[in-house]
Amino acid sequence: MTDRTLDELGPVDFIVVEFPPGHASFTGEMAAELLALVNAGTIRVIDILVLTKDADGSIEALELSELDDLGPLVRLEAELAELLAADDVAHLAAAMDPGTVAGVLVYENLWSAGFASAARRAGGQLIADGRIPIQSIIASIEADETAIQIGA
Repeated sequence: MTDRTLDELGPVDFIVVEFPPGHASFTGEMAAELLALVNAGTIRVIDILVLTKDADGSIEALELSELDDLGPLVRLEAELAELLAADDVAHLAAAMDPGTVAGVLVYENLWSAGFASAARRAGGQLIADGRIPIQSIIASIEADETAIQIGA
C-alpha cells in the first residue's frame, strides 16, 4: 500500500463465523451478500481464511486461493492482502470449538474511511472500538419483554 492509500484507510475489522458440525449449509448466499457489500463500496475485503479445528484441537488454515471452488469469490482472490500471520490464526482459532469450521473475514470499512482520515488529519486517533454480538442484543430484548410481561 502506498502512503496515500494508508492515509486514506478506513477502519479495519474482522469477523469469525463458526459453523458447528452438521449445521453448515453453503448455498452461495453468503458470497452473494459479501460481493454486494464490495460492489456497493461499503467494504473492501483484505483477507479471507477458512479455519478447521479438529476434535483434537489441531488447526488448519486455508487462504481463499487454496480453496477448490471459489465460485463468484474468484474475483476477490487476486486483491487479497493475506494479512493474517500464524499467531493471528492461533488466536482466532482459540475461540472455536473442536470439530468446527470457521470463516474469517478481514475488511476495511470504506463507508467510514473519509471520516477516519479526517479525524487522523485533525490529530485524532482511535482509542477504543467494539461490537455488540447480535445474540446479546436478542437476549437483552427478550429479557426486557419478559420483564414487561411480568410487570417488573
